[in-house]
Amino acid sequence: MRHTSVLAAVSALAGLAALVALPACSAAGSPAVSSSAATASSAAGGTAAAGTRATASPAAAGTATAKAPGSVTIAAVGDTMLGNVPDLPPDPGSYLDAVKQVLDRGAQVVFGNLEGTLTTATASKCGSGPSSDCFAFREPPGYVRYLKAAGFTVLNDANNHSFDFGAAGQAQTVAAIHGAGLAQTGLPGEITVVRAAGIKVAFVAFAPYDYDASLLNLPAARTLIERAGREAPVVVVYMHAGAEGADADHVTGREEYYLGEDRGNAEAFAHMAISAGASLVIASGPHVLRGMQFYKGHLIAYSMGNFAGYGNFATDGDLDISEILHVTLSATGRFESARIYPIQFAGTGRPVPGGGAISLVSQLSTDDFGSSAARIGRSGTIQAP
Repeated sequence: MRHTSVLAAVSALAGLAALVALPACSAAGSPAVSSSAATASSAAGGTAAAGTRATASPAAAGTATAKAPGSVTIAAVGDTMLGNVPDLPPDPGSYLDAVKQVLDRGAQVVFGNLEGTLTTATASKCGSGPSSDCFAFREPPGYVRYLKAAGFTVLNDANNHSFDFGAAGQAQTVAAIHGAGLAQTGLPGEITVVRAAGIKVAFVAFAPYDYDASLLNLPAARTLIERAGREAPVVVVYMHAGAEGADADHVTGREEYYLGEDRGNAEAFAHMAISAGASLVIASGPHVLRGMQFYKGHLIAYSMGNFAGYGNFATDGDLDISEILHVTLSATGRFESARIYPIQFAGTGRPVPGGGAISLVSQLSTDDFGSSAARIGRSGTIQAP
């Protein structure tokens, strides 16, 4: 089956849009996924590098319940790395095998936060000496093929580790993602559009840093989200927000800080994003799971926790459980259904099915959001209140 991808480069400053069609093939019977990056004005969170774009990526074939006609199912996970040079898994190609079928079960788009870099650069933010409180994450650029093989179609760079090796490391990471045929998002002013089941889905990702699309400037973020809504009828907003650690599993409704660094007000940002046109808001950053809420009929997942990391992340207490979130949205971005698939970590952070994510997220949701909390069933199904 032949599929066509559309790459759109949009310059707000020039007021022009260009569409370029490229042929691409995906697995037989699976929908095509294409992506584009849009450069926005500096007033909308910064200016992305000229010519930035993501190439076409194949969608994973669904293996479970068929989605409803005219809808798209998105699978999403939190912080993901496959180790940190020189500490890499002995068999990276099989590291995600236990969760691969869960990732692509009925999903046309699979999103993950790449919590680090894909680079050969060596000049890191931590300098040359050892440090107990500075972490710079990188894995070989070729490791992107293992993420692709696991089913990922969109990788995010809006986080506190995407600039661990400076501009060179970030640029090589973006190039590696594009070179593997995957979509990428999260740079300043960047809107990434993928097409699945004939539906355009725009991804816009934010973190509290100038080298990402910043979530600390709410007016600029709103402008970028509104622009994304003009590019696609379905808009998914990602935020890397909130404090970190085992005691950071509650959404406070206030500005949150970690090591003196402003990590934003996750609830205020998420509500703004939906008011600006987001169909779904997903997040990670705290390294633990957080609750889920419905706002104006749309789902907010405040933290999907960690997903994979060969020794990258601590796994004590609640840090040892995670989730794969599946959300089905209509062709106009209306919430249709969602489900949590629980994940736990084996050994040095390898994700495998199981664990107590469903009950934990259900309890956190009720504790933090009361009447607006997502209603989560024992099987992980998610319903609006």
